[in-house]
Amino acid sequence: MISLAGRDILHSWGKFVLTGIGLGLLIGVTLTMAGVYRGMVDDALMLLNNSGADLWVVQQDTQGPYAESSSLRDDVVRSVQGMPGVARAANVTYLTMQVRRASTDVRAMVVGVQPGQPGAPAYLIAGRHITRNHYEAVADVKTGFQVGDQIKIRRHDYRVVGLTQRMVSSGGDPMVFIPLADAQEAQFLKDNEAILNERARTAANPALNRPAVPGLLEAVQAAQSSNHNVNAVLVQIQPGFDPEQVAQPIRRWKHLQVFTRAQMEEILVAKLIATSAKQIGMFLVILAIVSAAIVAFIIYTMTLGKLREIAVLKLIGTRNRTIASMILQQALGLGLIGFIVGKTAATLWAPVFPKYVLLETGDAVRGFAAVMLICALASTLAIREALRVDPAAAIG
Repeated sequence: MISLAGRDILHSWGKFVLTGIGLGLLIGVTLTMAGVYRGMVDDALMLLNNSGADLWVVQQDTQGPYAESSSLRDDVVRSVQGMPGVARAANVTYLTMQVRRASTDVRAMVVGVQPGQPGAPAYLIAGRHITRNHYEAVADVKTGFQVGDQIKIRRHDYRVVGLTQRMVSSGGDPMVFIPLADAQEAQFLKDNEAILNERARTAANPALNRPAVPGLLEAVQAAQSSNHNVNAVLVQIQPGFDPEQVAQPIRRWKHLQVFTRAQMEEILVAKLIATSAKQIGMFLVILAIVSAAIVAFIIYTMTLGKLREIAVLKLIGTRNRTIASMILQQALGLGLIGFIVGKTAATLWAPVFPKYVLLETGDAVRGFAAVMLICALASTLAIREALRVDPAAAIG
């Protein structure tokens, strides 16, 4: 009776294959949605790995620098470097903005780093690292930049001297690394009109423009136009020290917020992308319901088309279990074709997506089991209809 399901499929193989392809595209979308979520998690973890940090020192009472705004004075790094267990510490800034090359804009996270310190790109695939204090940049290949390109960040032009790979923000935006001083200026840079207006306001303030105190106005205006803030201090700890052991004195004595690697992972994965994860989960549930409805409809329609044949089978003594097995095999065969098509389609179109799509083998295995289960459950309606057929209908 195993061959009976195969013979019935061959009898209407065109309809069966086309249905399997349609179901497969739906399954491919489902696998891709799971891959999008996996890609978001991988981007978040990649951001932490690329920083090279064991601790993140940020503004007190904030969850910066990735989840919310954080601002520190850049001289804080010297006091952090003197804390027990700290091997290296470096300032870093993060700013998501549009980076211009010629007439095109690329959305990127501009990172201000100190060359050779935590936060700087650990490896390059082309070019060299930043060696000058100004106007050089290292970009992720996802930006589309090439070594030697001239890019514009705010009012200044930068020359791309190196390319790196898989250096992305938690949102999947590629990173562009520039010297820290340039990044500080870019992050808090005001336009010329705003600078002139601020200088006029300062000069009109009698408390800041005293005739008897020469140089006061110039000093105040210089302080207003300069920036000495950073978003975070990245810390690498010495071997043998526990991260929490090093973080606790910094929180207590420096009045700063300090996050360990585990805490930062929780912020990025459990909080920052939690809403997106729930939304993707809702899509997966909807797609599963739609897939089950399609399989149930197709198998039910195919069963209604051969009720007379089923009645003949019953008339010659075929058991109900054998008939149910035939319909179940057809449903599982439809699911197998659909999964093969879906997995192939997801693998082919995943690299085309603008954000990283990570297709894991474990998700594919779980997806296959879910597809087979959905197909088995969807066949119950057709099996119930087939078992209700009266054998007398074969001669009626």
